[in-house]
Amino acid sequence: MTGDASAADRGTATDERTGTAVSARDVVSAYVNLTKPRIIELLLVTTVPAMFLAAGGVPPLLLVLLTMVGGCFAAASANVFNCVLDRDIDEQMRRTRRRALPRHMVGPRAATAFGAVLGVAATLVLGYGVNWLSAFLALGANAFYVFVYTLLLKRRTSQNIVWGGIAGCFPPLIGWTAVTGHIALAPFVLFAIVFFWTPPHTWALAFRYRADYAAAQVPMLPVVRSAPVVARQILIYSVVTVAVSLALWPVAHTGWLYPSVAGVAGLVFLVEAVQLYARARAGLTDAALRPMRLFHWSNSYLALVFVAAAVDPLLR
Repeated sequence: MTGDASAADRGTATDERTGTAVSARDVVSAYVNLTKPRIIELLLVTTVPAMFLAAGGVPPLLLVLLTMVGGCFAAASANVFNCVLDRDIDEQMRRTRRRALPRHMVGPRAATAFGAVLGVAATLVLGYGVNWLSAFLALGANAFYVFVYTLLLKRRTSQNIVWGGIAGCFPPLIGWTAVTGHIALAPFVLFAIVFFWTPPHTWALAFRYRADYAAAQVPMLPVVRSAPVVARQILIYSVVTVAVSLALWPVAHTGWLYPSVAGVAGLVFLVEAVQLYARARAGLTDAALRPMRLFHWSNSYLALVFVAAAVDPLLR
């Protein structure tokens, strides 16, 4: 590592662009950015609604708070370890080279210690504040994300996000078990929604940054396969996602709101996937495909489906 990185490990930090010391506020911001707050927000969107669905209404607010805090710590821990292990990739990609580790705002040893502290805090908060089943599920999700996705799959196979994305499917299980103390079929349907949603969501982003992934030698599907092939896979996974989302209706015995929202939001999702496929068939590539349309809508789609699952019990 460079001298800047060593300085960061000693507890000081410099901006690699100027070589000058940075403020404590900058360092705190760098540590926060290591946790990838936007990803944490998305995980909470799939945790809390599962709690409402499990409770058949509003769960105890203290339980929701403790689950959210523990879940935030758990996801943050996994994201920090991911940043440490992927710092060489992040240095090569335009989208990620401004992160704390590539800029040497935080050193790898300090970041690793930070991730470990967050992981321990998550386990204790969930174990003692919620229940140990939820705590072990969160711990398992972290281990899967770090060891299976980051270390084993990401750099070796174009199917990395399909199977590695399983780690991001655990929050509904954690939310459900936080309320009930056991696992049932309904949270597995929620798990499956996230599982099938992850590839089209991630491959759309990978379309936009295909050149970055190629330069970093990360074999995301858009790097190793043609645009029409990837777009067809996105369409297939999108169809399955919408179908699985509608399966929650009979499994969880929801009212009219959930299938209505899931159906309409799913239709828009499929329209975006079909249009992306059409542009790929027409010979467009990379940014010209306008893949970020589907990427941004996929975020909205997941939020709408899970919020509908949370609100539906309140109307019965």
